[in-house]
Amino acid sequence: MTKKERALFIINALKELYPENPIPLDHKDPYTLLVAVLLSAQCTDVRVNQITPILFAKADNPHDMVKLSVDEIKEIIRPCGLSPMKSKGIHGLSQILIEKYNGEVPQSFEALESLPAVGHKTASVVMSQAFGVPAFPVDTHIHRLMYRWGLSDGKNVVQTEKDAKAIFPKELWNDLHLQIIWYGREYSPARGWDLEKDVITRSIGRKKVLDEYYKKTSR
Repeated sequence: MTKKERALFIINALKELYPENPIPLDHKDPYTLLVAVLLSAQCTDVRVNQITPILFAKADNPHDMVKLSVDEIKEIIRPCGLSPMKSKGIHGLSQILIEKYNGEVPQSFEALESLPAVGHKTASVVMSQAFGVPAFPVDTHIHRLMYRWGLSDGKNVVQTEKDAKAIFPKELWNDLHLQIIWYGREYSPARGWDLEKDVITRSIGRKKVLDEYYKKTSR
């Protein structure tokens, strides 16, 4: 298959498997999504969804969040890891949202990426999932599968995002990035990978990846 043929196969397979694409992080508005995505760095979505109800019960908007101290936020979010950095980021960005944006989350990549602790991936998630702007946030699942499927060389997430945007139609980016995440979790994980279940990779995967898999499983 050519890359375009593989991309079309992936689009059709994912559409059949995931006709609806729920957002993994629980939230009610752009602000709570922004905070949840920030917390998800090096933390599972399951853990984030356990912690955010506790945090949001105290502060689910910038005005209430800045009433909490950094230490109070840090104590609540400690189970998510990196709590010193994340707590400062949440408090700091909340203050900026009040001062510069009337407490609202800005709808531009540039403005979002200027906020404390908000990188390109976080901004991309918010722009796509909160505002419907085409974006292709690359997490570990997407990075892994783009390599397994022979659509990217896997060197870094920047290149993977560039490759994904080049091969997939822009109008599908927001659905596809969610579909690939769900697929990666369910059918093509990093650990405990079973190629028999992973129908997409088995059908179109990079030869090097398949050879390594069969070599490992034949031992």
